[in-house]
Amino acid sequence: MHKSKFIIAACFCLFIIGGVSAQDNISPERKQAIDSLALEKVRDLSKYISIIGNKQTPFSEANRVMDRAEELFAEGSEMGVSSLNSKEINYYKVRQYFERLMALNYDRVNIKWYNIHYISDLERQPDGRYVGVVTIYQRFEGTSDDGMSYKDTTKKDITIYVERKKTQIQGRTIEFWDVLLGDIRVTETTT
Repeated sequence: MHKSKFIIAACFCLFIIGGVSAQDNISPERKQAIDSLALEKVRDLSKYISIIGNKQTPFSEANRVMDRAEELFAEGSEMGVSSLNSKEINYYKVRQYFERLMALNYDRVNIKWYNIHYISDLERQPDGRYVGVVTIYQRFEGTSDDGMSYKDTTKKDITIYVERKKTQIQGRTIEFWDVLLGDIRVTETTT
């Protein structure tokens, strides 16, 4: 009698451990979905930056888009800014970067991101999160009516965080994987 209870208890524990282990690891199908979500968020950020930087965007709309763009990032993330005129790369908190972008002293600003792709696979960290890196190329063009003009192309690496979260839906706890963007580092600036 005691032996059969022990076997049932042992089987139950294995099921629980197996379930937890399966929840903490990402299946290939889930990883593909997470990769797609991460790239979608990077493309969303690209659109938001283009809208915020565009001088035709009304102030209220730019602020609304900044709020949406900020939601893509992990808390405390920074964005790198470089220039062909300096070897120095400055890093700003995300909101500060957007405000500086909106205040650029040009009459027309055009920003495009292209060649967006993963350069490192998602790797599990000791804290249970997964981290990867996506590279993008940014083409910036700023012109003014008085003839001022600046153009550059910047290669940037975006840290991607994937972490397990919980939410309540109709009284039930639902677990899901969420994707957040982290620091954006400048790796190269060219003409």
